[in-house]
Amino acid sequence: MDAAGDDVGTVLRSLAAAHPATETQLFGENGDLNRYVNVYLNDEDVRVLGGLDTAVGAGDVLVILPAMAGGAR
Repeated sequence: MDAAGDDVGTVLRSLAAAHPATETQLFGENGDLNRYVNVYLNDEDVRVLGGLDTAVGAGDVLVILPAMAGGAR
C-alpha cells in the first residue's frame, strides 16, 4: 500500500486514517508508537533511527510487525 508523508509518523497516521481500526494498534494513548508494534524503514528499526520523526522518501519501504511474546509448554 502507498501512503503519503515526509516522516514515519505522518505515513502511519495516513495509514490509520485510511484504516481506522489500526490506529489503536499503532499508537498508544499519548500518540507515541505502541510498544507492541515494530516498524522498520528499509530494514532499520525506526526506534533506533528518529522514531516517528524519521524522514521517509519516495521508494522507501516501511514494514509494520506486531511484537510476538508468550507461549505455553
